[in-house]
This record gives sequence, C-alpha cells and structure tokens, in this order.
Amino acid sequence: MYAVVETGGKQYRVQAGDVLRVERLPGEVGDEVVLDRVCMVGDADGETRFGTPLLAWAGVKAEIVAQARADKVLVFKFKSKKNYRRMRGHRQYYTEIRVKEVYA
Repeated sequence: MYAVVETGGKQYRVQAGDVLRVERLPGEVGDEVVLDRVCMVGDADGETRFGTPLLAWAGVKAEIVAQARADKVLVFKFKSKKNYRRMRGHRQYYTEIRVKEVYA
C-alpha cells in the first residue's frame, strides 16, 4: 500500500520502509510522527482512492531518524562592469523520517 502525503508544502509518494527528507518537523530522534494530510491512497490490487482535497480517514505513521541541515546553497549576484558582487549562503533545516505504516 502506498500514499501521497503533503508536508512542508510539498507532496511525497511513500510506502512502508521508505526513508525521506522533509521540511523540518517538531520532535526528537526516535519520536513517532503521524502525517495526516493524505491526498491519495493506492494498494497492490490497483485500486486508488483520491481525496477532495484530503482523505480524512487515512494517515501515515513515521519515525524520526535525524534532525539536520542540508548542504550550503550559495547565491552569487554579479553585475558586469559595475564592481557589484554579493554572495549569500543558506543551509535549510530538514527532518529525515522512516515510514513505518500506511493506514487507510
């Protein structure tokens, strides 16, 4: 069974055992989180159910594996012949989760 869940403004297709990086979620390593914004659920028989926009009775249980920051993204602005150069760096926080169960 798989599901399409929405978290952090993005949608992810997940099934049991998947490990993925999502926008930062509150909690410590080892805590269990429930992702209840489920847009779609599908099973091995090929049956899919869509929400309008969400399925209220479905959810995904996951475990927090890590709380970390991504690699630095450098933004460099430059204008030729004007001696204008600006460099900015940014490291985004993320949460790595392992999906334990998709329930529907």
